[in-house]
Amino acid sequence: MNLLITGGAGFIGSNFIYYILEKYPDYNIINLDVLTYAGNLENLDKISELANYKFIKGDISDYDLVSKIVKKNKIDMIVHFAAESHVDRSIDDPDVFLKTNILGTHNLLRIAKENGNIRFHHISTDEVYGSLGEDGIFNEETSYDPRSPYSASKASADHLVRAYYHTYKLPITISNCSNNYGPYQFPEKLIPLLITNLLEDKKIPIYGKGENIRDWIHVVDHCAAIDFIMHKGEIGETYCIGGENEIRNIDIAKNILQIMHKNEDTIEYVKDRLGHDYRYAISNQKINKALAWKPKIDFVTGLADTVEWYTKNNNWWKKLKNK
Repeated sequence: MNLLITGGAGFIGSNFIYYILEKYPDYNIINLDVLTYAGNLENLDKISELANYKFIKGDISDYDLVSKIVKKNKIDMIVHFAAESHVDRSIDDPDVFLKTNILGTHNLLRIAKENGNIRFHHISTDEVYGSLGEDGIFNEETSYDPRSPYSASKASADHLVRAYYHTYKLPITISNCSNNYGPYQFPEKLIPLLITNLLEDKKIPIYGKGENIRDWIHVVDHCAAIDFIMHKGEIGETYCIGGENEIRNIDIAKNILQIMHKNEDTIEYVKDRLGHDYRYAISNQKINKALAWKPKIDFVTGLADTVEWYTKNNNWWKKLKNK
């Protein structure tokens, strides 16, 4: 199979490429990434010389470039990770989020349609569903209620993908996933930020009182879920992916402090983010029942492994923290 993976130099995309090449060594992968601040080719050093892997620097919004790639490499499937994804940055400068996440996605869909209705899998987020209170859980039937420019742009992309299925019969699937953690995550995100700050003997910032709740999934479990959807998912369907680990931000911090043998006086409470959603939780019931997928990595083990990875890879993250 010939795969075009967009955003493959980013956190989830690079982990996915490693996952796919290990499980399906006969697949051919084209990695298209524009290399924004969060894209890093060093993530893929271990496979850069493989004959069945090729990196192309380019923008998913570039119609001519993407069309040429699809035709030349006889692409069978597009797996679409490429996105601007940091909520704080979307609040400060939403324009690039609209360009990449909406217009870029539409460009890919258009090209997939024009080249024989190429199979298309779209990676999305649970943030499109808005915010929960103390109770409730997101699932595939939950109404969209995005609260930030980032989540609004991803919600728009989701709707475009579904529109191409209903209008043009493009063979699509969508996955909406909870918060990921693991190796190669850019150190502006919560877990790597806390770990790397502690490695630098700095304070660790926590928004508000740290009571916001997220569901956490190890990136390898997310990659496995995408694999299941790619190969066994029903065309036109959406699958929610969760880690079954609802944890308050302050408890994430305390867990990391315990693993790293640091004191809680390193916590620094900072002014809360604008429009900060209180709680996310997402159901795995559909993907578990339909595709027999469930997460395998428990959070305690995964978090300890993540701390160990950042501790051993100082050279990787130190260069990125100043970007």
